Amino acid sequence: MQAKRSTTFFFIPPVRKPAGGVAVIYRMAAFLHEAGHEVRLALREKAVWRPDAPDLPEVDAADSGVGPGDVWVVPEGWVNGLAPGLAAKARCFSYVQNWAYLFTGLPPGVDWRSLPVELLAVSRPVAWFMREALGVDAPILRPGIDLELFRTPEAKPGKLTVAWMPRKNKALAEQVRAVVQARGHTDPEWLEIGGMDQAGVAAALGRSHVFLASGFPEGCPLPPLEAMACGAIPVGFAGLGGWDYMRQAGEGGCPPPCPVDDVPWGGNGFFAYDNDVMGAALGLERALNLWRAGGPELAAVLGNCARTARAYGLGPQRQAVLDFWDGLR
Repeated sequence: MQAKRSTTFFFIPPVRKPAGGVAVIYRMAAFLHEAGHEVRLALREKAVWRPDAPDLPEVDAADSGVGPGDVWVVPEGWVNGLAPGLAAKARCFSYVQNWAYLFTGLPPGVDWRSLPVELLAVSRPVAWFMREALGVDAPILRPGIDLELFRTPEAKPGKLTVAWMPRKNKALAEQVRAVVQARGHTDPEWLEIGGMDQAGVAAALGRSHVFLASGFPEGCPLPPLEAMACGAIPVGFAGLGGWDYMRQAGEGGCPPPCPVDDVPWGGNGFFAYDNDVMGAALGLERALNLWRAGGPELAAVLGNCARTARAYGLGPQRQAVLDFWDGLR
């Protein structure tokens, strides 16, 4: 008798608004589905937000048909979503896309190491956090960005433009802006990115010279990568997870608080400690002055931004996902 083919179930939490972490899971599922793997999206509720993605088979998480030998994947922070996989004795994974939610939802007195659950990390800093906290070495599955959509235009507009996202620590971003203006930089246009689809975000970043990354904590933030791909220099906060790819340009700035990998690119932005308004403002000032001066220093930073973005394209993400799942067989 032929053995039952393993199926991978991705638990989809009941999100109502666009969520980057859920979009990453959909993309992983799509890669596997296109490569011939048996994949199911296990929805706790039908009325959830869905990214633009290929149609994938959906099942009710409570009646999914998962069984022994199958794979059950849950995003971090949704520990209760592991229940169907654990009950069925499937191989269970928690995909940790933000270190800050590693312990969210874990019942009192329960230790990750006591559960038959394997942990996956979205970046090197997240893997480091889990190793320091739990003593486990988690495989890393990095996200990717669409380089066909996020790309540098042939020319930027003449007026310096700073893009920012108010949903990420809005009050701090406004303080950074106030400091920069108080220091005499009143000429840049500030472009708010919010309520846009991916094409709208790409267009906004394409006309921007600098991107203020105001988000923290983060697991592997994609907006600064998308900015790099669009030729906008990122400045601001790394949220820990950003150090997977962020490297300081020039002298000064804060050092990474965790071990980082050797990478084939150099300084690609100006980064401050999380919550350091003055540090972020000074970094933004340096980026603006770099654009005003032009020349080889600007070209070097933009070249490093482009190299960084290429390393986080969909191709590398797809290959990493397929390699990992092929290794589970």
